[in-house]
Formats: sequence, structure tokens, C-alpha cells
Amino acid sequence: MAENYDVIIIGSGPGGYIAAIRAAQLGLKTAVVEREHLAGICSNWGCIPTKALLRSAEVLHLAEHAKNYGLKLEGSISPDLKAIVDRSRGIAQRMNGGVGFLMKKNKVDVIWGEAKLTKPGQIVVTKSSKKPMEPQAPLPKNTLGEGTYSAKHIIVATGARPRALPGIEPDGKLIWTYFEAMVPPEMPKSLLVMGSGAIGIEFASFYRTMGVDVTVVEVMPAVMPVEDAEISAFAKKQFEKQGMKIHLEAKVTKVEKGANSITAHVEMKDGKVEKITADRMISAVGVQGNIENIGLEALGVKTDRGCIVIDGYGKTNVPGIYAIGDVAGPPMLAHKAEHEAVICVEKIAGLPNVHPMDKLKIPGCTYCNPQVASVGLTEAKAKAEGKDIRVGRFPFVANGKAIALGEDQGMVKTIFDKKTGQLLGAHLVGAEVTELIQGFVVAMNLETTEEELMHTIFPHPTISETMKESVLDAYGRALNA
Repeated sequence: MAENYDVIIIGSGPGGYIAAIRAAQLGLKTAVVEREHLAGICSNWGCIPTKALLRSAEVLHLAEHAKNYGLKLEGSISPDLKAIVDRSRGIAQRMNGGVGFLMKKNKVDVIWGEAKLTKPGQIVVTKSSKKPMEPQAPLPKNTLGEGTYSAKHIIVATGARPRALPGIEPDGKLIWTYFEAMVPPEMPKSLLVMGSGAIGIEFASFYRTMGVDVTVVEVMPAVMPVEDAEISAFAKKQFEKQGMKIHLEAKVTKVEKGANSITAHVEMKDGKVEKITADRMISAVGVQGNIENIGLEALGVKTDRGCIVIDGYGKTNVPGIYAIGDVAGPPMLAHKAEHEAVICVEKIAGLPNVHPMDKLKIPGCTYCNPQVASVGLTEAKAKAEGKDIRVGRFPFVANGKAIALGEDQGMVKTIFDKKTGQLLGAHLVGAEVTELIQGFVVAMNLETTEEELMHTIFPHPTISETMKESVLDAYGRALNA
């Protein structure tokens, strides 16, 4: 017999498990289907464990530069790769178990296996072909298995996987995806990173800090090409100061594999082909939605470029079927998935005044060194839209807290509508800017103007003061530069 629910979510990543919790809070009988690991890629193989790796790199960097802070460290300092990886995997397990606890706490049933839509309102769950992550946190006691399940509302939250280029497919040994890059059996001496988006540049930053000779190849004219050009250029200079080699407007056309190395044929901007040999290569050319083998085609669910097409509330073209998170298209960010989940479930529950997703107010964060964070329009996009703008900038080198921390390389850039004072975009590079950006996100969400930001008191001494100074600079009123 089919088990009946109000809502079934396929996938337990940031979008899926948040959707399940919110649905349960609203009194809906809820189940989530998972085939591999609770909490999805973000907590198990993405956002969280990578930050653990980067934290180890940060501590190593500080230790190596202890003399800059008036400290003497006796003896040599070197990374213990196994301990670094074990710490990262332990944190992933903790997150994995935490989601299991949340499912139990909120009385959400966990169905273990692979789900397939058979008709609107019904799924069939079969045994998973995926091997659970190691170590695997114990499954919650409310775990169900194979069978037929029905629900009035089914939310697809199956996430995404690394994209592979034809002829340069990752093999798990010499050519890595982020999975292998996170658990290297030994530290390579040299590394080629193909792609300088958030994933590529974070791993490039981690491995470079660990002493690896890192080369980055990017097909676009800038590193982190979605970022404001000025911020991207600033970050590139910092990466190169750290010893990274960066080739822009270049592409890997062919990879030759040796016994324990690769040789990439890289077509440069001028058309010449340069051969670059490295111990390992990371393919970080984006991700693609997991839309295959879940019954979308049979039900006529519309897809586009590997993602499910939805409206602002997560609805697909088929009644009763919804999609959220990476599988529903860019930006492929965990916090976008979480917010999308709440919007979708609250709309299903019939709550009043549910606002559709506004993608211009989704912040983006890259946890390289220096960090990069942004929200809203870049200067180029604002101009392309024909907006009359004011632009403010403020450097970390003029901020007392940044100087005291030894982190004076950074800047804040703000973009305002000249006529209305509306904050159109904010772009930051430097220490802890992934924490600072939320101030601008809140300001944009509250439709704050430049005048209100100028009248806001920022604590001293903090790096956050650079945010206000950037606003002041847009109007010719900067006080500390």
C-alpha cells in the first residue's frame, strides 16, 4: 500500500531538509527521500568541509607568519594532511548527524533509497545504488525503505553534480572533481585547476597555502568571472602575490595522462598552445542538475539546459510537482536553496503574502584568500541596464582594525542609483568579507537608501567601518581616506 503524505521531498540537501522542516512546522505530514547522505553535497562534500580545509590553511598561514605579530614559534611547522582531511570529514559527519536529529525532532519521515516519479502525486522508491559517505552518521530511527509513496505535493530537490568536459572527464586519480580534491591521499607537488569560479579558486587557495605549485586556467577574461571586474582584478593580484600562476582567456583543449601526472594542452589568448605538466588536475567547470532517471520526462516536466524550469515559488509546469535548489537552476548556492525551500512550502501551505525569490538580493561568497563577497548588480551590469549611478570605494589599508589584524589588503565597493539613492550592488574583497556582506543584503532587502546608511552608526574599530566609508565615498564624503 502507498504511504500517504501531504509533502514528499526528493533529496535532503540544504533545500530538501529545510523544506521538510518548514512543512512539518506548518502541520503538513512530511517525508524526505535520500539515496546517499543526509544534508546533501553542501554539508558532506561542499560548503562545510571545504571551509574546514580552508580554516586549516588559514591557521598554517598565520603560524608561518607568526613573526609579523611579534611571536616566536619554536621548531618547524608543516601540514599533517591526514589530520586535516580527518578533521574535515569529522565535521561533515557531525553535520550529517545533525540533519538526522532535525528530521526526528520535527517528525519528518526519512525514506532511504532512490525515488522516481511515476505519476503526479506518486513516487516509487527503490534500493539506492549509491554508497553512503564515510563515516556515515547513524540513520534516524524514523527511516523507511523501498515502496510506493504518495503525496499531494512533491518537491524535487535532487541537487547537482560536477560538470565534465568531453575528453577531459575526471577519473578520480589524476583528474579530480571536488570530491577527490577534498580527500587527497597525499599532497601533490603541483596542481592545475581548470576553472576559477568559487569551487576552483577555493581549492586553488587551499592547495597554494599548503605549499603546492598551483596553476589556474580560466576561459573568461577574469578570475571569478561573475564578480565585479574591479574586485576580480584586485583578487587576482593577491593570488599572484601568493605564487599562483593564472592564465585568463585560456582553455584546456587536451589532457595527456602519465603514470603519476598530467600534461594539459592549454590554448592561450593569442592562440598559441602551451603544455603544462602537473601532478594532479582539478576540473571545476561548473555543475549540472541531477534531472536524470527521476521520471521528469514521462510526466512532461519542463527542463532547460539541465535544470528544471520553475516560477518564483518553485512550481513546475505540472501541477503538484515543484523544484528547488541547484536542480532548479542558478545561482547554485545553498542559501538560495534554503530560501527557495521556505518560499515553496509556504506557498503550498497557503500562507498569505509569500514573496517570490528575488535573485538580485542573493549574496555570493567565495572563501579564498582574500575572501570575496557580493550582492546585487556589478558596475558593468548597472551601466548596461542604462542606470545613472554613483560608485563608492574604500580600501582596507585605511581601516584601523584591518591594519591591526595585519589584513590591510582589501576593499569595499558600493553602487547606488544617482536619482533615488537605492543601493544597487555591493562588492567586497578582503578578510572576513563573507561575514560583512550580510549588512548590505539586509540594507537592500529593507530598500535602504544611502542617507539611511550614512546615518547608521558602525562600531569602532571594526572592518565593517569600510562599508560606511564606501557609501560616503559614493557621495564625496569619505572621512578616512
